[in-house]
Amino acid sequence: MPKIKMHGRSPNVDMTPMVDLFSLLLTFFMLTATFRPMEPVPVDTPFSISEKPTPDNNYMTVMLAPGAPGTPGKVYFNFDNGPDTILHFRPKILAEMGKHYNITFTPQELATFEKLTESFGVPIQDMKKYLALTDAKERSKFETGVPTDSLDNQLAYWVLYARQVNPAIIAMIKGDATVEYPLVKKVLDILQDKNVNKFSLITNLEKIEVKEAKTE
Repeated sequence: MPKIKMHGRSPNVDMTPMVDLFSLLLTFFMLTATFRPMEPVPVDTPFSISEKPTPDNNYMTVMLAPGAPGTPGKVYFNFDNGPDTILHFRPKILAEMGKHYNITFTPQELATFEKLTESFGVPIQDMKKYLALTDAKERSKFETGVPTDSLDNQLAYWVLYARQVNPAIIAMIKGDATVEYPLVKKVLDILQDKNVNKFSLITNLEKIEVKEAKTE
């Protein structure tokens, strides 16, 4: 009996479902992605060869920015809201600061502070005025730096309450390359005074040129 000869056909793959799936994933990532917050002042960080990424949560950042000529510079502070949105670390830390300075923040003010993601350099006494504004330029007028002097060391209390509310928090320092050493030493002393003896430095990744060895 002769064999039946099957007519060969090229396979036809319908990519329409894959395109639909790609569109759904792209939309999901666009809606759920968290954009990197803009810093209140530009900071030119030094270079290093470390490739360790900065954490996405459980962090507090002390940012050192250069000030006007003849001034030591400004100190900014920031911390995240926790690995889960139900934790609400930011409003809790602000509420603790308010208790220490006899300032009562309203639920609306706490909610506004929770939504802010950039570093702040506002004395706690001006925080209510700062949160009441929506214009970035108007808010910048209150960005005089977090006080670090011995008479009113607010940075020390921010660090203290951040660690009390979130015991898993880690410290990071982001400093401009032109910041003078006395300000850096003052911040390090404050961290050590609050038993923060381990911290990370935020730097830019330095490019390493790999030269090919010449062979004869």
